[in-house]
Amino acid sequence: MTLQADFEKAAEDVKKVKTRPTDEELLELYSLYKQATVGDVNTDGSALTDPKGKAKWHAWQGRKGMSKDDSMSAYIKLATETISKYGV
Repeated sequence: MTLQADFEKAAEDVKKVKTRPTDEELLELYSLYKQATVGDVNTDGSALTDPKGKAKWHAWQGRKGMSKDDSMSAYIKLATETISKYGV
């Protein structure tokens, strides 16, 4: 399979875990997914007022400059670890 296909499969599979991952794990997955699918953060985080939205923005902002391929590879690795840890 291609990197893109592996990424898409991991994104689908990680949604099926039996137990909800920690907030930190979810933020990591979110930031890698957004960096792989959108690229560098494209919104201004200063306008965000809710803590969850702000945390997601900061996590994504932390990936600034990471390439699409590197983001997909890191996402696949983390998703695989998450699936192994929590089961499906």
